Amino acid sequence: MRGVDGTGAGAVAASGASSGAEAAPRRGAVDPVKTLLHQHRDLCERAVDPLEIAAGLEAHGFTDRSAARYRHRDVFSLAEELYARVPRDAGPAPEPAPGPAPRIRTGWVVLSLLPGAVASAAVAGGRLGPGTARPLVALGGLLAVALALRAALGRGPLAARPGTAPRPSAPVWTLCLLGYALLGDGLLDAVVSGGPDALPTGAPDGPWPAATAPVLALALACAPAAWCAHLLDLGARRRLAGSRGLEDFTSGARPLLLGVLALYLAALTGLLALTGALLHEDPAYPQGLTLGALLFLARLLTAHRHRHAPAVILGAAAAAELAAPALVLSGRLPGCGFLAVPVTALTDPLGAAVIPALSCGCAALVLLAHALRTLTRASAHAPVGGPE
Repeated sequence: MRGVDGTGAGAVAASGASSGAEAAPRRGAVDPVKTLLHQHRDLCERAVDPLEIAAGLEAHGFTDRSAARYRHRDVFSLAEELYARVPRDAGPAPEPAPGPAPRIRTGWVVLSLLPGAVASAAVAGGRLGPGTARPLVALGGLLAVALALRAALGRGPLAARPGTAPRPSAPVWTLCLLGYALLGDGLLDAVVSGGPDALPTGAPDGPWPAATAPVLALALACAPAAWCAHLLDLGARRRLAGSRGLEDFTSGARPLLLGVLALYLAALTGLLALTGALLHEDPAYPQGLTLGALLFLARLLTAHRHRHAPAVILGAAAAAELAAPALVLSGRLPGCGFLAVPVTALTDPLGAAVIPALSCGCAALVLLAHALRTLTRASAHAPVGGPE
């Protein structure tokens, strides 16, 4: 065990203000580590291993540079000494371990398949049912899918960790984004061409066609999303056990996060191709992949106690999509034609698909940058990690 000698006058004299960390021990303190132990006694007494203390210190702003002020090369070794100094009934402190690995449970596996099964049944009912009943079938199907999604996100690796405050706006924006994926492109096409002249019928060749293939693919993608989140949790715990510093953990967690995102997008690409072929529709790869990446990253952040940024970014993406047809309609008012210019400048050469692809793509990139900063921290994958 790496320790700190008791003549800590020199170490205390070298202590100063450190960015993001707690204040250094006072000059003249005999043992700076003892002072730190008193400041974080509850954390140290609750911890089941030194890894929890390391993650807790990081959540309070400690870095490896902060640990150097306590004569330790990294936060992990400082956590080991703090853990060893707390009186315990057991013998010597155990070696750092990844903690209880996330287990594969039948409950969350079945629930992750539920949204896809319900959405498939709703699409089949809408396609095979009589034309007059299609609006009612579509409405009932959307409600059933929303309830299935809520159940799937309440259990397993996509569920929010304990202590995460609910963010009511996030589900609302998610439903808006899914609703636009279903009807938005058809509405925007109709609005740009002077319509809409009729309400949507659900038929692909109707006056206001619904894009069921990408929405069905996204519902089916709940299962691979849950598995990818499970792989992220498992890999992060293993990386946490093998790391000897916060920077070491972060350098290994970044490719892990990017690999999990790439795996999910590969699965979603296959599902888009499958649903497009079965329903004889455009797979809508740009819209489906960007929206899928956005929703997956937002859920990963929410599950790991970072719920503010996903809610804000989801709201911004939904607002950008809904603003497109609203601006075109507003441009029909006398003297307001300029309002439609930004939208028509994009849709005339590229089509209506450019609006959701651009909105969700930019939002996904922002969330990816945020995830690379937050989900690659040790505190995001330990039980003591606090909320954002």
